[in-house]
Amino acid sequence: MYTGLLHAHNGFRWLVLIALVFAVLLAVSGWASNRKWGRADNLSGLVLVMLMDIQFLVGIILYAFVSPITKAAFNDFGAAMKNSDLRFYAVEHILLMIIALALVHIGRAKSKKADAALKKHKMSTIFYGISLLLILAAIPWDRALF
Repeated sequence: MYTGLLHAHNGFRWLVLIALVFAVLLAVSGWASNRKWGRADNLSGLVLVMLMDIQFLVGIILYAFVSPITKAAFNDFGAAMKNSDLRFYAVEHILLMIIALALVHIGRAKSKKADAALKKHKMSTIFYGISLLLILAAIPWDRALF
């Protein structure tokens, strides 16, 4: 079960990254050109939120229930904090990903509530952009499946 969920989580990351990069580029172009907020802008945010929520669900199942890495970390949390690999998975990865998920949700909500197209694009750019940076920093690239 662990291996299957880990492969799903690793593979699904690429869908999330593609959706996030697309949403950021769409938002930046809309902000820069003062383009009207359209269906594609709205849909990109919706798809991004859905993909990130699915990824988070798989990740939290791994983290809380099946990962031998987090189980080892929680057996002796003090020792885990001294081990950079265990600390990364037990604290840093999940913390940054939860913040990134929250920022995507906030960006989507703010872009929906904004009254002007320029502000919608600006909110999407800022929140999705910061989320992208956090996700890139929190991905365990040494374990990436290509």
